Amino acid sequence: MTSTSIDQATRELLLSRIRDVPDYPKPGVLFKDITPLLADPVAFSALTDWFAELCVRHGATKIVGLEARGFILAAPVSVRAGLGFVPVRKAGKLPGATLGQAYELEYGTAEIEIHAEDLCADDRVMVIDDVLATGGTAEASLELIRRAGAQVAGVSVLMELGFLAGRARLEAGLRDAPLEALITL
Repeated sequence: MTSTSIDQATRELLLSRIRDVPDYPKPGVLFKDITPLLADPVAFSALTDWFAELCVRHGATKIVGLEARGFILAAPVSVRAGLGFVPVRKAGKLPGATLGQAYELEYGTAEIEIHAEDLCADDRVMVIDDVLATGGTAEASLELIRRAGAQVAGVSVLMELGFLAGRARLEAGLRDAPLEALITL
C-alpha cells in the first residue's frame, strides 16, 4: 500500500467492515459504525498502517486524535509510527492547563481542548479522525494546534462524507497541508 492509496482488496475489506445503522442517533441519519472494523485485526491493522504511512510521509512528529473515535484510531498509529499522541477532548475533560477552542455545530456550539504543554513549536501534527463530516471539530483542532505554536502536517480520516462539504470548510485552514480520506462517501 502507498501513502495515498490502498489496494482494492484492502479497501473492500475495510468497506465491508463498516456497518450502516439507519436512523441513528436520530431519524434520517445513516450512522457509519466502525466497530466491526475495529473488531477485525486484519482490517484494523491495515487501517493503522495506512495512517502511519501518511504520518511518516508528511513528516509528523505528533498525532492528534479527535474525541472519541479518533482516539481509537490515532493511538495505535502513534505507536506504529513511533510518534507522540495528543488527545483533543471535549471541554472540561482534561486536568491542568488547557487551550480551548469553541466551534459551531448545526444546532449550537461546542468546545474542545488540549493540554497546553503537549505541543510545541518544533512539532508537526497530523490530525486523525474516523469521519470528516461538516469539518467543525477538525477546523477547531487546526486552530488549537496553531495556537499551541505547532505546525499542521495534515488531516487524515477513514471516511469523508463529501455531501456535507467538510473538505471545503477545512481547505483555507489547512493552507498547504494535505487532507486525505481513505473512503469518500
